[in-house]
Amino acid sequence: MLLRNRSYDKEYLDNDSIATKDLYRNLEELDIINRRLGGYNASLKGMATILNARKPVRNILDIGFGGGDSIKQLSKFSDKKNANLFFYGVDLKDDCVRYAENNLNTLHNKQLICDDYRNISDELLQQIDVIHCSLFLHHLTDEEIISLFKFGRSHHCIILANDLHRNWFAYYSIKWLTALFSKSYLVKNDAPLSVRRGFKKSELVSLIEQAGYKNYSVKWSWAFRYILIANE
Repeated sequence: MLLRNRSYDKEYLDNDSIATKDLYRNLEELDIINRRLGGYNASLKGMATILNARKPVRNILDIGFGGGDSIKQLSKFSDKKNANLFFYGVDLKDDCVRYAENNLNTLHNKQLICDDYRNISDELLQQIDVIHCSLFLHHLTDEEIISLFKFGRSHHCIILANDLHRNWFAYYSIKWLTALFSKSYLVKNDAPLSVRRGFKKSELVSLIEQAGYKNYSVKWSWAFRYILIANE
């Protein structure tokens, strides 16, 4: 499988009706995958780049936060850097919000919202410095990704996106690993499909340029992630 073109097949996770226990199992296993395979590191590297740029950063909006583990990792990182960041999270699924509220119950620098990111008030968006999304872009069509980037640009936000490199080795590796070790039918189906829905660098560059950004970077990170940072 050469994976020349992006797949637009829907993942099971994109369905509206998923049993709560199955969704929670999926979120638990995604956390393990992200910790073991460097997924969180991509977001942390991107945040370090943004903080080192010396532009004041206070409030982060995490779109499609799932289980909230990226917020947890970024919050720990900000504490180490004495960055004093506050995290807003938005996700469409009620079950994800309930899971994340419990998962992040010791964090006081967060507010979780169950809604579409496009419904967030202008008043709140005026406070947001960085829009972060991890493993969210590949769930969208190209047109929806461009719309998200334009949304960030229109509200003067830095975009920090962490998503998958579409690569044959990544595809077969995650397919094999999840077949052997996963107990989640969602993960077994969606993990390899996510890679097929992932990106080549040139595709991400094209999408960010179509959204009107001039100042951006797209860097590869182990294992098979891209770190995209776009600023006005």
